[in-house]
Amino acid sequence: MALEHAILVSLLEQPGSGYELARRFERSIGYFWTASHQQIYRVLARMEGDGRLVVREVEQQGRPDKKEYSVAGPGRAALAEWLHKPIEPESLRHDLAVKIRGAAFDDPAALVREVERHRQAHRDRLAHYLAGESRDFTGPEAPAPLDPGQELQHVVLRGGIAYERMTIAWLDDVLDTLHRLAGPPPGPAA
Repeated sequence: MALEHAILVSLLEQPGSGYELARRFERSIGYFWTASHQQIYRVLARMEGDGRLVVREVEQQGRPDKKEYSVAGPGRAALAEWLHKPIEPESLRHDLAVKIRGAAFDDPAALVREVERHRQAHRDRLAHYLAGESRDFTGPEAPAPLDPGQELQHVVLRGGIAYERMTIAWLDDVLDTLHRLAGPPPGPAA
């Protein structure tokens, strides 16, 4: 998926400025796609230039005017074309998995700290996803019932939650295996 498609989806959900779009990428779109502020602004300028986006100046009190982007007809058509094209199933290209296999040719215990670091990162991301789910979809402030767009956002988030839980379980299994292969810690010198 190109960043352009993620931007089109976000702007169809709600028009916004480059700053607002970057915030959405940090908050909810980041569940499945990440981009830096610089990447977003660069792509917005290109999409505006090729007619897929329209921009209007929005006056603000006490601050400079902002550009608010929305999707133009060619942008909607580009998204529709992409939605109807098949995409390749994602392949699992996983550097950590290669390191784990490579541990057979070194000291498996040397990899424990790296796997623990990955496990913590996935636990943190899971906590972030669960907080977002509670805030936006299942908690007391969540809209009920959800509209179709919200339902689709939620199903993507649930996929992210399931992925993080699966990854944490796998990393726990990896750690158990590494510890077993490393054997007991050395005892005191005699």
